[in-house]
Amino acid sequence: MHQNKIVETERLLITPTSEDDAALIYQLMNTPKFIENVGDRQINSIEAAKKYIRLKMLPQLQELGFSSYTLITKADGFKIGTCGLYNRDGVDGIDIGFGLLPQYEGKGFAFEAAHKIKDMAFTEFGLKVISAITTKTNIGSQKLLEKLGLKLIGTTKIPNDNKELLLYKIEKESIVK
Repeated sequence: MHQNKIVETERLLITPTSEDDAALIYQLMNTPKFIENVGDRQINSIEAAKKYIRLKMLPQLQELGFSSYTLITKADGFKIGTCGLYNRDGVDGIDIGFGLLPQYEGKGFAFEAAHKIKDMAFTEFGLKVISAITTKTNIGSQKLLEKLGLKLIGTTKIPNDNKELLLYKIEKESIVK
């Protein structure tokens, strides 16, 4: 995938996250659910969100060709969340992750985006395995990962976090078309 390519699903435009998305990143990373399930990234301003994008997301996009993607509704052009493939410390392989603003949860957007990103991981980016981590209490995330075909394989911990997380994986070969 070209680093600036916009991908479409039935209801979404999926585009690489850029500094233009700082307001969304600031809003998303400060929702109670994000802080509880992903962690407090200390993004306390839109400027801090721009810096986070510049230092964490864009280098991975340039190095690996994939990173975080902003989800935009086709119907009204609203930025509603993110989905992406992350080279995360403490996770063996590439991790798929997603997050939506609360008012857009439960409408199928996360599955729609994650399904497309998962397909791109195997067909365009050449990945053989995708991992995912989630908290034991995040039932919605667990159900979505299972709907995507990922299997629970155990637990793990990531650096600088004592919380035991559920670890999911899917291999390209296990996908049945």
